[in-house]
Amino acid sequence: MDVDMKWTVLSDNRCCDDSLETEHGLSILLKTDRHRILLDTGASDVFIRNATHLGIDLSTVDYVFISHGHSDHAGGLKHLMKINDKVQVIVSPDAVSGRYFSKRRYFHSITPEWPEGNEERFLMIDKTSEIAKGLHVIAHIRQTHPMPQGNQHLFVENEDDYVNDDFRHELALYTDGLLFTGCAHSGLDNILAACPFPVNTVVGGFHLLDDHETTEELSELAKRLTKAYPNTQFYTSHCTGEKVFAILKSVMGQQLHAFSCGTTITV
Repeated sequence: MDVDMKWTVLSDNRCCDDSLETEHGLSILLKTDRHRILLDTGASDVFIRNATHLGIDLSTVDYVFISHGHSDHAGGLKHLMKINDKVQVIVSPDAVSGRYFSKRRYFHSITPEWPEGNEERFLMIDKTSEIAKGLHVIAHIRQTHPMPQGNQHLFVENEDDYVNDDFRHELALYTDGLLFTGCAHSGLDNILAACPFPVNTVVGGFHLLDDHETTEELSELAKRLTKAYPNTQFYTSHCTGEKVFAILKSVMGQQLHAFSCGTTITV
């Protein structure tokens, strides 16, 4: 049976509607016949204010999926849990226990403030699992293809030192043909290869920052994607650079689309 699906972008770096707010973060509401899932929560409560403006009631969300332990994806979680007393949080235990930092531009913490006192509402996922009918979480993604070069700026605290983040805390979510990548720190190739189900739509950031990968490297990635997934549509924003998008688009054509705050897609 076909499943109706609609997703709406509530927080992003870019916007197509001047009445909505932007931030360096990502949050998308995904509605299907079975579930109402918030995909990440952005960096703050911007996603809640944008949802209110769009007439969306987040108190009815069943699950919130946290793709990884960075504050631009999990920073709004504490705000959501104040307005929704039943939502279950899908997250990696490594995301919650880790302390994360970025050295891009300057050294700073990107560790979110996790809500306290609601531990029973956290679904700690440390292996690929079906957590509800048709709702799959992909964990511990094998990194056999190149990872984004922007990862060189990202670190995790290890005792008294900082080491390069290996993104063991990153999850991907799949339901009814849609694959959500979060930031795709593990690499878009690797996340798709780790998904054992047919993917019709990929949604999320690709963590391909401008002036990191070469034009040739990006073109080769785009060629691999179009060859391996000729019938898949790709939607991206947030941590995908403007110049990067143009290079990918020149190869992927109508398979690649940009989204921004307020974008709503019905499948």
